[in-house]
Amino acid sequence: MEKKPHFVRREFLPREVPSISLALLLAAVLLLNALLYLYLNKFYSSLGRVETDPGLCPFGHFKFGAVKNCSPWLSCEAINREVRKLKCVGEGAVKKVFLSEWKEKKVVLSQLTNSELKEDFLHGLKMLKALQSKHVVRLLGYCEQQFTILTEYHPLGSLRGLNETLHIPKYKGMNTWHRRLMLAIDYVSVIRYLHSSPLGTLVMCDSNDLDKVLSQYLLTSDFHVLVNDLDALPLVNRSAGRLVKCGHRELRGEFVAPEQRWPYGDDVPFQDDLMPPYDEKTDIWKIPDVSNFFLGHVEGSDIVRLHLFDIHAACKKKDPAERPSAQEVLDTYRKVLTLLIREAAMPGTREML
Repeated sequence: MEKKPHFVRREFLPREVPSISLALLLAAVLLLNALLYLYLNKFYSSLGRVETDPGLCPFGHFKFGAVKNCSPWLSCEAINREVRKLKCVGEGAVKKVFLSEWKEKKVVLSQLTNSELKEDFLHGLKMLKALQSKHVVRLLGYCEQQFTILTEYHPLGSLRGLNETLHIPKYKGMNTWHRRLMLAIDYVSVIRYLHSSPLGTLVMCDSNDLDKVLSQYLLTSDFHVLVNDLDALPLVNRSAGRLVKCGHRELRGEFVAPEQRWPYGDDVPFQDDLMPPYDEKTDIWKIPDVSNFFLGHVEGSDIVRLHLFDIHAACKKKDPAERPSAQEVLDTYRKVLTLLIREAAMPGTREML
């Protein structure tokens, strides 16, 4: 009798198993991509620092903390009656800053210290009123007659203390390349906002060295960046032929842009009226140095720097016209963040496929 051939089912298993594994892997990749999309969508809507915030009050009003209703900016009378100074926490060329209390809430009271600089003080107040947004510290009230400004208090202080803050046990979990890059994105978002503000193209002039730049910004308790000092914020208007000069003295050093330095050599003494004006691209020149501070020296920060190398090289072009806009820098930063988050979420996926 002729034997019927036996078909062994296990011969087909090696082909079926990889197919199932591949399908599961692809499903996992799709799921991770979906989760990444949702995360980044939420990130850009909340951290992307859009100019308008639906939670902001109408012009001339404020709210903060758990309060739901908006209140009018405090007047001279209200500030004198309701605000109590606690201690001096800082003093600059223009104003002295006091930690104060209003209705059992910590606030910041700033007062002019040099009458010769009252125009700078009032300019800062004008900018603060006009630029209220998610990028700018919240204004609570002011008194022009007494040269006083009341703003929201942020206990982590200026960005100068960022590294010290990140070494506090409570915040050590924030000391990652991811969080540091997000802070750099916040910073570039502020520059982009100033360059396309409701008032026009504004230049951040109080930025002649890294320490000075960092002192102009606050770190919030939920780790965002706000611009705080707007005293030196001149307007560029190319259509009217209006450029700017940051102060009336000679600027030196590699931190300031080449066009901000005296162009006629050491043999010609500096004269303010001979110094050529410039535009907002001076802010772009400084972005790589400020971002380098943000990135620090944590694990992964060098990889971020590598991905940002080309855009930072473009920021350092000697010709201001060849430098990217703040929007282009911001777009690149966001793309790098997206790429690195995807790679961190799915390591080795490409090789597996």
